[in-house]
Amino acid sequence: MNRYTIIHERRNDKLKKAVFLDRDGVINEVLSKRVKFVNKPEQMYLLERVGEGIKLLNEADYLVFVVTNQGGVGLGYMKEDILKKVHEKMKKELAKSGGRIDDIIYCPHKPNAGCACRKPEPEMLHMLAAKHKVDVKKSFMVGDRDVDILAGKQAGTKTILIGDELGLADYQFPTLYDAAKWITAQHEQSV
Repeated sequence: MNRYTIIHERRNDKLKKAVFLDRDGVINEVLSKRVKFVNKPEQMYLLERVGEGIKLLNEADYLVFVVTNQGGVGLGYMKEDILKKVHEKMKKELAKSGGRIDDIIYCPHKPNAGCACRKPEPEMLHMLAAKHKVDVKKSFMVGDRDVDILAGKQAGTKTILIGDELGLADYQFPTLYDAAKWITAQHEQSV
């Protein structure tokens, strides 16, 4: 291997930045008047301006991932093929506003199963970061509960809590759209 080849390979190995999103309570309604839990595609209702927020992240060259605990699969409330249909509907709805999800990962195990993938464990974030060559230090985990925030902190990301409850996050915003505006403003300042 000559010097040119090594330099060329290093340029191609530049790590990407990403925003890891929890699903329920960040992207879609949960425990609302319309829906308690999302166990069927017809129960997928996006929160206001979520697609626009994800589009902002896409345009700022962030990879956007969904990282979600789906214990309903392990508990028998939903089968994995139905979960995949839920995610397809979510992606189609987001696309109407120009938003794109680059990858989705989920933990199908029951709560308290002791698996390595269920948040607050960081395994799902580690898997996506390795698969997509992500620099976690330049990335964010966005969630609506401290289990999301703890997963992000353990993975090495900056963390954002959505909602008005106090939590452990580095930053907090009322909606994903507000968080996306702030993240993209930070990106513009660093370019």
